Amino acid sequence: MLLRFCPLCKLRSHVDLMLPSYFPDLKNSLVGFIERETLVDYDREAEAALQRLTNGEVDINTLTNSWAKAYSETTLEHARPEEPSWDEDFASVYHELIHSPASETLLNLEHSYFVSVSELISERDMELKKLQERQAAEMDKVMQELGKTLCDQDVNTVAAQHFDAQQVLENKWASELKQVTGIQKQEYQEWVMKLHRDLQNPNNSTINEEIKVQPGQLGEAGEAGARLFEEQRQLEESFTIHLGAQLKTMHNLRLVRSDVLDFCKHRRHSSSGVKLRRLQTALSLYSTSLCGLVLLVDNRVNSYSGIKRDFATVSRECTDFHFPRVDEQLDIIQQVVLYARAQRSSKQREQPEMPRNGGSEDKNKIMDRNSSNILPGEFYITRHSNLSEVHIVFHLCVDDNVRSGNITARDPAIMGLRNILKVCCTHDITTITIPLLLVHDMSEEMTIPWCLKRAELVFKCVKGFMMEMASWDGGISRTVQFLVPQSISEEMFYQLSNMLPQIFRVSSTLTLTSKR
Repeated sequence: MLLRFCPLCKLRSHVDLMLPSYFPDLKNSLVGFIERETLVDYDREAEAALQRLTNGEVDINTLTNSWAKAYSETTLEHARPEEPSWDEDFASVYHELIHSPASETLLNLEHSYFVSVSELISERDMELKKLQERQAAEMDKVMQELGKTLCDQDVNTVAAQHFDAQQVLENKWASELKQVTGIQKQEYQEWVMKLHRDLQNPNNSTINEEIKVQPGQLGEAGEAGARLFEEQRQLEESFTIHLGAQLKTMHNLRLVRSDVLDFCKHRRHSSSGVKLRRLQTALSLYSTSLCGLVLLVDNRVNSYSGIKRDFATVSRECTDFHFPRVDEQLDIIQQVVLYARAQRSSKQREQPEMPRNGGSEDKNKIMDRNSSNILPGEFYITRHSNLSEVHIVFHLCVDDNVRSGNITARDPAIMGLRNILKVCCTHDITTITIPLLLVHDMSEEMTIPWCLKRAELVFKCVKGFMMEMASWDGGISRTVQFLVPQSISEEMFYQLSNMLPQIFRVSSTLTLTSKR
């Protein structure tokens, strides 16, 4: 039986809309007429289809095959299972090996790759430094001859030549680094898959050699580097809190004074504590306990300036064996931003609305002027397996308004934090590091009252967002780290530490003594 759209059905919907409620008899009669005629129309079509089949006008085998194909394609039990991709296979194998005795071998291999890339980057920096010094000396000679034998045009020509030379050298090293990291990634993945296959064979006598630990490679002290790291004292305070009205959930809070990129950097001379952090990050890479970091950036999606450039430099120092390079991820994000802006602009053109205030109008003008930029409070996410203590980085867009002292709980940066915490709840991110003052560096206008006021605002807002988490994820225990800049004074740090238990409900300790 062939089914087609019946115009009588459309007529019935018009009847429901056009006839008022005070014509019930007429409406019921028309509805009954439409239903009867619809059945007659379907029966007529079915009889005609059966007649064509009886007369041999339709091939029964072709009809049967088309029905069988349609049924198998639309029924889940007959659908072919999706074949796992290479990335999924590698993720499963890596997760199994990192939780096996081969974990230290994996970390040693990753560290050796990291050292080789770091040495290559050091060579690049040295060559760039020599070029800049040579160019600076040449420019000094040119400036001394300016107005004598040379003119402004000659100076501009030399400056352009210097710029071109730097670009050629930087492109050369960028290409070499990309090639080296690509080879490392391919070799590492192939070795991991081979090691897993060998482990499946109990009769393989060479397996002990493959996972043999080379002592001292990752755990070598490099004591000078370790002492240098310890001299940069990192202040931190930890608290345990309970949030919730009836069903209380325990969370861990930490106040840390450190540079934001310290959570991302690996160190060539690793101490035992650094090695343990690297192992912990690897163990939880494919788990439900991911670690996230909020990085405050400007409205451009790139890695060319400021903290974005420093972060990209750190992420390139170690090959990412599981996810695309940060530059590739940013390219994809940029395309998504352009597509989202185009979709939003088309909807605004289809449904024009008068702005309610000047702020909305200014926002629309900004979007129209550069559709590739994001707005304050929006954020994009990058994934990493090559950072020290972080798997997920939230790049939160903020503007110069965060440096003023008059932001409120409805500021885009604060609402961005709320949305980030919601993403953490829905994507198994149980540890999140948040810049407490919404800045990464201190400046002159950030006085003690400014810091106390900003910290109180962020503490209270995050507390409210964490109480909302119970409705988002059912109440899962999480760790929230509040990060303050490295340049903040110890006195200011301890003032903020004393403020935290006054805002959050800190668990009190019980001292148990025996009765005599």
